[in-house]
This record gives sequence, C-alpha cells and structure tokens, in this order.
Amino acid sequence: MLHEEVVSRVRHMLMEGEIPPGARVPERELCLALGISRTPLREALKVLAAEGYVVLLPNRGARAAKLTQKDIQDLFEVCESLEAAAGELACQRITNEKVEQISVLHSEMVKHYRSKDLPQYYRCNRLIHQAIVDAADNAILSSLYESVTTRIRRARFVAPMHPSHWELAIHEHEAILNALQRRDGAGLSHILRRHLRHKREAVERAGFAESAQSEEKEVKPARRAAAG
Repeated sequence: MLHEEVVSRVRHMLMEGEIPPGARVPERELCLALGISRTPLREALKVLAAEGYVVLLPNRGARAAKLTQKDIQDLFEVCESLEAAAGELACQRITNEKVEQISVLHSEMVKHYRSKDLPQYYRCNRLIHQAIVDAADNAILSSLYESVTTRIRRARFVAPMHPSHWELAIHEHEAILNALQRRDGAGLSHILRRHLRHKREAVERAGFAESAQSEEKEVKPARRAAAG
C-alpha cells in the first residue's frame, strides 16, 4: 500500500471518529487491517502528527488529538463566517439543478431523522453543507472551508444529538432550503450563522472536547478499515 494511501485511510478514520479523540491509536490492529508493517504506519503517523490529527508519545505510540473547548470555539467561529459567505454567494450563482439536488438530499435527511438513523442523517447533513459551499463557486473559500471542517468534522458530525436540538436542526435546514429556493442570500447567511452557532453550543454541551471516556477508550477498527 502506498504511503499516501496509508495516510489517507488513517486520517479518514480519525476524522470520522472511528478512533475517538484521546484514544490510543491501535497500531497492531491497523497494521493487520491495512496489510502493512509498523514502519510505514509510523511514517504515516508522523505526517498526521504534523497535521494535528495525532499526538506522538515517546515510547508509548500515538493518541488521536483532542480538541480543547477553545479549539472548538475558534474553529466554529471561522466555519460560521465561511458558511455565511458561501450562502450569500451560492444564492447568486446556484443553478436550479443544484437546488433540486440539495432538495433531494434534504428529503433524504428528514427520512433519516424520522427513523432516528443518526449516522445517515449526519451523512446527508454534511453533503448539504458541502453542496452550498460548492455552489458558491469560489476556490479560495472552498479551500479554507475544507481546512477548517476537516479539523472539526469529528465534533460537528459525530457528537451526540439531543432530541430537542435535532428537531431544531431540522427546522433550520428547512429554512436553509427555503432561502436557497428563493435565492435570498442575506437570509441564508443569517440562518447559516445561527445554525452553526447552535451546533457549536450542542457540541460544547456534549463535552466533546473534554471526554474522559474518549481518552481511555481503546478501539479496534481493523475489519472496518480493511473494508473501507
């Protein structure tokens, strides 16, 4: 397996929460799953440490990096501004076809909400937010957004969802779709800011950045990594 592929596979696992923040990176299981020796895995971990995904511990392997409360606040503040700007630009540039694609994703997301399928709900949610950024058609904005959301994806899309917040999020997504359909850039920008603020509050209430359980939890994602 190529070095870049090993880095990409392990990065994906960290981003998606398969290796929770604070958890020890299970090197033996990963080597078995990826069909590699310890040497290429440790070289990949050095790259991921430089990117901020893991912390290398002398003679003790590596742990998935944890986000502090300040990290969460700073990242969400930037993400809020980027999505608000994307919403305004998207309303100027989005095609009817792309609005319809987002509408289909929204309907699918609501279906998952009603069946309480949180992982699939998060998948649709992420695709909707990404589609709005893509519709803004601004390469610099997209690059910045990717950099920020890559760091907070675990918190934004994997944190537990309280029923009242989940219901609120659905209502806000209905307003997002409505503003897009009306090409109301100012309205969409305002809704997205409020939506991201509420998400940050939910993440903070869930104690995502300071989970003692996550720090001690050992995961063995070997079989999923092999299939992924």
